[in-house]
Parts: sequence; C-alpha cells; structure tokens
Amino acid sequence: MADSRTSNSTARAGPQRLLDTEGFNNLVRGRHGYVLYNTYDSYVGRSMERYGEYAEFEVALFRQVCGTGDIIVDVGAYIGTHTLAMSALVGNSGCVFALEPQRVVFQTLCANMALNSVVNVECLQVAASAENGRILMPDIRYDAEANFGGISMRGFDKGRPISMRRLDDLIDVPRLRLMKLDVEGMEHSAISGAADLIARHRPILYVENDRREDSRDLIELIMSMGYRLYWHAPPLFNPDNYAGDDDNIFPGVISVNMVCIHHDEKVTVETLPEIVDPTCHPLDSRKDRG
Repeated sequence: MADSRTSNSTARAGPQRLLDTEGFNNLVRGRHGYVLYNTYDSYVGRSMERYGEYAEFEVALFRQVCGTGDIIVDVGAYIGTHTLAMSALVGNSGCVFALEPQRVVFQTLCANMALNSVVNVECLQVAASAENGRILMPDIRYDAEANFGGISMRGFDKGRPISMRRLDDLIDVPRLRLMKLDVEGMEHSAISGAADLIARHRPILYVENDRREDSRDLIELIMSMGYRLYWHAPPLFNPDNYAGDDDNIFPGVISVNMVCIHHDEKVTVETLPEIVDPTCHPLDSRKDRG
C-alpha cells in the first residue's frame, strides 16, 4: 500500500453495522456478501465500513482472467474480502485455497466463508514460504488501530509459532488459473516454494510489490520463470463503490501489484505498463509510502 496524502474527510454513514457489540469486530453487508471485519483496521476495515467493499479494482482484474470452474490460490487472504469475490467467480465447479497465517484474522476469514454459506473455499492457517517449518508471529493487539493486513512476519525472535509450508508440498491440483500473493515482503520466498506448481500449471500471478527494497529480486525471480510482468497500481478508492459514497477517505493511496503472465499464455494486457527494467518501480516518483 502506498500513501502520499492524509485524508481530512469527516465521517459519513456507510453500510449499516449489523452487530450490536462492544468488541473490535463488526459486520456489514457488502458488495460480495456479509463481511465480518475489525473496526480498528485502518485500511480494509475502514473501507468495508465506509464503502462495503475493498480494493474493488483488483477484483475487476480477477474478473477479466478467471471464470467458472477455475482454481485459485489466494496467498495472504486476510479476512477474505477478495476470497469471497473469487469464490463467486469460479462457482462450485471451481475452488479457492485461501491461506492466512494470523490466528485471529484466520478465524475471521473462516467466519466470513461460513456467514455466506461458501462451500468452494478451503481455508488454511499457514504461511507460504520457500521451506517447510515454523515461523514466529508477533503478538498483536487487535483492539487498537493498525493496518493488520500489512503486518510482516519477517525477523521476529519471539511470538506464536505458525506453520510455514512450501506451496509445492501443500497444494495438489489438476489445474491452476490464478495465484494471488499478498504476504508483506515474503512474496519472493512464497514464489520460490511454489516453483514446481508454477512450472506445471503456469498460472497468472498477481503479486504485491510495494516494498522498493525487495522489488528487483522479486521481479527477476518471476521473469526467470518465463513470465511477462505488468504494473497494476490502482487507487484504493472506487468512485463507483457499493455504498454510493463519493467521499474519498483514502486520497493518494494506491495498491502496487504486478500482473504476471507466462509467455505461453494467450493473454494480453494492453492497458498496463510492461515491466522491462527490474530496477524501476512506481513508487520512485512518489514522495511518501505507507
């Protein structure tokens, strides 16, 4: 997530909260169904509460490349806002594997699938990595404002141990259309651990790349797998949002991702800039990052 300005917007009514509770979670009916969300979440929670959706321009891209019967791996599913949309896209003849390592967030992910009677999603509490093992997840307060979807698991020497798995060992499918990775700096490791899966099925990869210091190695890894890469940096705010709210509470905020298409795949992305220089990055021209 990249942020160049701070919103001065005043609060307006969004979708109706459906839970009468003093806890940190609440429930709304959004574009893709019922969503339980953390009211202290500075991006996903605020967006669901205000607009009834989150990062809908990303969902619009998924809709262009996925359809009925497809299989999707959603790595870093968070609370499942995209997972719900993916579930509807592929239907009951397809399926979605949704991975989320944070225990409390994973419980919310499962709740959102259950609330919407979703049967074509398998939720897994694991961290995708280049090797099997365990990684420490830091203790997190979910009752204080934070970007819970932006918490990295790298470099902690204490916390709760979480299962860490290679996707090559975890996912066994006859086909794979899309792999979405949003794992807060662990994208390189996750893709390395999915090398055989990627080589076998050549899925479209949708990869977050908002950490300038990791960008070159990540781009070069995916290029070495025979992929063409394109920048996709949509704004977080969707003027045509589910709530019909034209007030942008995320001015200047974009998501920095890459659409990666194998050279043998008959898909073109004419409107997106192709990545030809691994050293260049969309954030180079922006003053601040969030």
